[in-house]
Amino acid sequence: MESQDQNPVVLITGCSQGGIGHALARAFADNNCKVVATARSLSSMSDLQQDPRFYLQELDVLSEQSVQRVMSNVLDKFGRVDVLVNNAGIQCIGPLAEIPLVAMENTFNTNVFGSMRLVQAVVPHMASRKKGKIVNVGSVAAMAPGPWSGVYTASKAALHALTDTLRLELKHFDIDVINVVPGAVRSNIGDSAVAGFKRMPEWKLYKQFEAAIRERAYFSQRSRSTPTDVFAKDTVNAVLKKNPPAWFSTGHYSTVMAIMYHLPTSIKDFIIRKAMNG
Repeated sequence: MESQDQNPVVLITGCSQGGIGHALARAFADNNCKVVATARSLSSMSDLQQDPRFYLQELDVLSEQSVQRVMSNVLDKFGRVDVLVNNAGIQCIGPLAEIPLVAMENTFNTNVFGSMRLVQAVVPHMASRKKGKIVNVGSVAAMAPGPWSGVYTASKAALHALTDTLRLELKHFDIDVINVVPGAVRSNIGDSAVAGFKRMPEWKLYKQFEAAIRERAYFSQRSRSTPTDVFAKDTVNAVLKKNPPAWFSTGHYSTVMAIMYHLPTSIKDFIIRKAMNG
């Protein structure tokens, strides 16, 4: 009778081609989900346009108005949102002592407050149905912060903390909250990191580290990083379980970073300095 409920409606942010969100959108669709794929521009998702499994929406996570408009469109079309995936995020590479504060603010506004805008827009609807799943995409970088990506790492650490709190606060409404923590997964975030890096001022105190800082932008994109579709398939299988895990981490370096988290600080610092030429 309620056959439509067999097909979860999944809203995903940051679905530009070449990224994790795009691969997640395809993986959810392959699992018979109705996928609302969003990005700042429709052209960045043009390959999904002819596929009836996808409902494409332009969404800027920095704009309250944009978030409310998309949520309204989705509820008008499908009547519900079963799964929200907060994936939209940007990198920010450079030494903390010299990065312009405006770049830091932009990173937190996208990675942290962008996710919370979506959460606050969808929770009243999910709470009224006593049903729903919220997936926040963090990063293993937050498990063992290294040099040159402190702003990005801090934003993901903040998102992890918010996710842990949300899980406790939303349990009352039968909303599952899942912290997805990717390891090194092949995506376009390395390219966007370098693009952002090029807009940075010339480093003064850290001029001698310029090559190491530039290299950090590509750290997760080396040949040993996990293919995006493999990561997406594993993640979607975990999220769609009746009782999904509170924490799901997969991808290259995910195990080693979990171990690093528990090491004494002096040993952790030594290993990271070696790895990052810091």
